[in-house]
Amino acid sequence: MREIVFDTETTGIFPGDGHRIVELGALEMVNKVLTGRSFHTYIDPCRPMPKDAQGVHGLSSDFLTGRPVFEMVIDDFLAFIEDSPLVAHNAQFDMEFLNWELRRANMTPLPLDRAIDTLEIARKKHPGAKNTLDGLCTRYGVDLSGRTKHGALLDAELLARVYVELSGGRQIGFDLAQQAVEVEAPVARATLAPRHHAASADELSRHAAFVAGLKDPVWLH
Repeated sequence: MREIVFDTETTGIFPGDGHRIVELGALEMVNKVLTGRSFHTYIDPCRPMPKDAQGVHGLSSDFLTGRPVFEMVIDDFLAFIEDSPLVAHNAQFDMEFLNWELRRANMTPLPLDRAIDTLEIARKKHPGAKNTLDGLCTRYGVDLSGRTKHGALLDAELLARVYVELSGGRQIGFDLAQQAVEVEAPVARATLAPRHHAASADELSRHAAFVAGLKDPVWLH
């Protein structure tokens, strides 16, 4: 099964307030295994970057100015994701921004039922626990040492590892029913001729003498 794990970085929280996507990162997984195929781009939001948002992802207005605008990258992104399910942490946030941008570009929004929300999965699996991406990485032993700020592609890679753990661990997708079963061939065994077990006349005579010497044997009652 093909799935796309993706993440966005933005200028703020609500697209309705004029905030825009500034980075898109996505990774291809097949049967819960990363294939090495990815999509990544920075996007010029055509607006100033708030200091709070820059503090989260480190992307400044100077860095983003002159990058492709959303309309220039969306076709490549849609071609990459095809019709695969989309895995995101707090998927409502990312899908809302994607669909807001698609509507601005006069394009069809993505169906919300395509999204698999790992935050929702984590809340059901670990109720009351810290289910942020950082918290889940710590819980599952996913290395965070190379992450100083949020980044769409890096966060997508971390999320892919967490998603595998939330789905049952590294053996997810191991289907015994689909594995070839090798049946051991029967081993040819040599058959010996039956042994002769009848007692000899001498053995019968000695047995009768032995029994005669027993006191009240039970099998004679």
